[in-house]
Amino acid sequence: MIGWSKAGRFAVVGFGALGVLVGIISCGGSASVAQGPAVTKASLGKALFFDKTLSNPPGMSCATCHSPTKAFTDPRPGSPTSQGVIPGLFGFRKAPSIMYMAFSPEFAAGTGEGGTSATGGQFWDGRAADLPAQAKFPLVNPIEMNNTNLDAVVATVKKGPEAAALKLLYGANIFDDPTAAINAIVDAMATFERTPAISPFSSKYDAFLAGKAQLTAAELRGLAAFNGKGGCSGCHDSSPLADGTPPLFTNFCYANLGLPKNPANPYYRIPAKYNPLGSAFIDIGLQVATGNPADAGNFMTPPLRNVALKGPYFHNGIFNTLSEVVNFYNTRDLGGFGPPEVPQTMDTTELGNLQLTSQEQADIVTFLGTLTDGYTPTPSFIRRSP
Repeated sequence: MIGWSKAGRFAVVGFGALGVLVGIISCGGSASVAQGPAVTKASLGKALFFDKTLSNPPGMSCATCHSPTKAFTDPRPGSPTSQGVIPGLFGFRKAPSIMYMAFSPEFAAGTGEGGTSATGGQFWDGRAADLPAQAKFPLVNPIEMNNTNLDAVVATVKKGPEAAALKLLYGANIFDDPTAAINAIVDAMATFERTPAISPFSSKYDAFLAGKAQLTAAELRGLAAFNGKGGCSGCHDSSPLADGTPPLFTNFCYANLGLPKNPANPYYRIPAKYNPLGSAFIDIGLQVATGNPADAGNFMTPPLRNVALKGPYFHNGIFNTLSEVVNFYNTRDLGGFGPPEVPQTMDTTELGNLQLTSQEQADIVTFLGTLTDGYTPTPSFIRRSP
C-alpha cells in the first residue's frame, strides 16, 4: 500500500464534490505555489498540473484533459476523444482518468495471462513505465500540448511562477541541467498524483465495507451480479487487497475486448500531417509498448472507481453511457455492434454472451454508482456505527 507522507499532504480549505482536496489553486488557471500555506513537492506538482502556460501556445494544462470536476478525465463535451491545444487537432484516444493510477505497478511486459500481455504502467497502452515517465509524453505531443521538446518546457517553468519552488525543493542550480530540471518537474507532478487528493477512497462502497453505510437492494443485487454471473470482478476485483488497501477495481492488466472502431472519432478527420491513414488508422494498443503482434488491440483495464463520471467510455469513447457498456459486455457476440477493430487477438472467452437479464444489467449499473468518491454517511448511520 502506498504510504502518504506528512510532507506530501496539502494544507487545504476543504473538500470538493469528489472528495478531492481543494486549495492552493483553482481549476481555472495557474498560480504560484507561494499563494499556498506551505511549499511541498505535492503542492508544486499541483501548481504545475494546473499551469496553462506549459503548452505551446499557452492555454492548456494537464488539468484541461484531467479535470477534478470529472474524475480527472476530459470534461469538455462534444467529442469522444480529447482535443489538444491547437483547435481542431484531436488525439485518437479519450484521456484516461489519473485517479488511483498511483497504484499501478511499473510496466512489465509478458506478465499477463498467457505470458503475451503485460501489467502495470500508464496510458491505455502502457507505453510509460510509471507516473513521472507518463507526465513527459503529453508535453511534447504535437496534438496535445505541442512543445517542441522538453527543454522548451523547462525554459517556460524557469521564467514562470513555479521556478522559485522548484529551486527550493530540488536545488538552487536545478535549471543548470535541463534533464535534471524536467525530471524534477515530472517528479513533482507525480508526487501530487500520489496524494490522497487523487486516491481518496471515499465512495459509498468504501463506507459500506467499513460498516458505515448500507447498500440498497438494487445495489446489492448489482454487486452480486458484478461478482457472479457478470464476471466483472475477474478483472475488476471488488475485494480489498491482501495488504488492506481498499479494492481498486482493476488488475492493471491488458485485454482486447473486441471493441469496434468509433466512426465518430475526430482523429480520422484531422490533417494528413498528423494522421496520414485517415479512417484506415488502426489503434494497436499495447503493441505500441511491447512490439509484440500478440498484444495488438489490448488496452489497460482501468480502475472502475468514479466510473459513473468518466463517460464517454473505453479508449475510443465509443459508448456514452454505462448501460451501453454493460450491454456490450453482455451481448457483444449476439450482433448489433460493428466488427472488432483488431479481431485476431480478441478475448472470446470472458464476455460477449453473458446472458444477463435487463434487470441484472441495470442493477450492475446501479452498483457502479456506489464507486463515486465524495460520499458522506448519513448522521443517523454514523451514530449507529461502532
